[in-house]
Amino acid sequence: MENQTSIREFIILGFPELPHLQTLLFGLFLVVYLIAVLANLLIFCTVCTDRRLHTPMFFFLCNLSVIDVCYMTATLPKLLKTLWTQQKAISPSSCALQMYSFMGFLSTEFSLLTAMAYDRYVAICDPLRYVLIMNKEACILLVVASWVTGFLDTMPHYLFVLQSSFCGSNEINHFFCDLTALMKLSCSDTFTIETVTYVEGIFLGLGAFLLTLTSYVFIIVSILKIRSSKGRHKAFSTCSSHLTVVIVFYLTTLCMYMRPPSVYSMEENKLINVVYVTIIPLLNPLIYSLRNNELKGALWKITVRKIAFVSGKVDSGTSLVPKTNDNLKARVKQV
Repeated sequence: MENQTSIREFIILGFPELPHLQTLLFGLFLVVYLIAVLANLLIFCTVCTDRRLHTPMFFFLCNLSVIDVCYMTATLPKLLKTLWTQQKAISPSSCALQMYSFMGFLSTEFSLLTAMAYDRYVAICDPLRYVLIMNKEACILLVVASWVTGFLDTMPHYLFVLQSSFCGSNEINHFFCDLTALMKLSCSDTFTIETVTYVEGIFLGLGAFLLTLTSYVFIIVSILKIRSSKGRHKAFSTCSSHLTVVIVFYLTTLCMYMRPPSVYSMEENKLINVVYVTIIPLLNPLIYSLRNNELKGALWKITVRKIAFVSGKVDSGTSLVPKTNDNLKARVKQV
């Protein structure tokens, strides 16, 4: 009991196996963090300002960008501070909150990707009723359900950390307060929380994956029924971005949380975490902006407009509006 009550703070070790690369890692993580945040915010602002993008698919994409920024922000700022100042201490309550925030946003992304798969299923398999099914209320309900499900799913892990007894070493062999690293330091029985994690992984992670897979089976069948190759290509292009994101996301997270903690080392644990903490939030906006023609066109128009405005080639009454719109306004004035 004396050892259990003596721990007043945890020490996040970060990357002790790379002592001579701390400054390089700081610069690398900082650049990746800034690029990912700016890219996701750019997509968010583009969708919000362009009325042509006010559709269910881009509404879900906005939420995906917010989630990516949030779960990067839950971990990377503390890591950057640790790498720069070497101040590695964190209080147990702050550690539990960081773990809860990160896992909550991660679980929310699982649910949101499933909702996006359902949106693509309705758009391709039942296009005539798409507007009726994916109305504003339904989209908001799916997003709210994704957020609520994600953070309720993580609540048992948060309560476990708050109620656990920690004895012996207070050093967390990770770059943030990861659940598996905390379980290794806990003196409490971890069998229950390991079982809960595994069961939740089956119902939320694997269940969401199976729902997404089922949606895409029907999508592919519907696409193959289209006679023209142009029509098939157009139909597939509407869901190729989401499918790419789903494959990358599920390959990393399911491999991470669907195995008992004793099966892999903490070094492997950290490597997988680095992938979906930094790489996935960076890839998501790139995948959607490069593979989606509507978003790509909107981003290009905003870029051209900003460059023209800064260079002084256009004034506040921008001349970038298509001439057809000018002709239409002139006809309305005449009437």
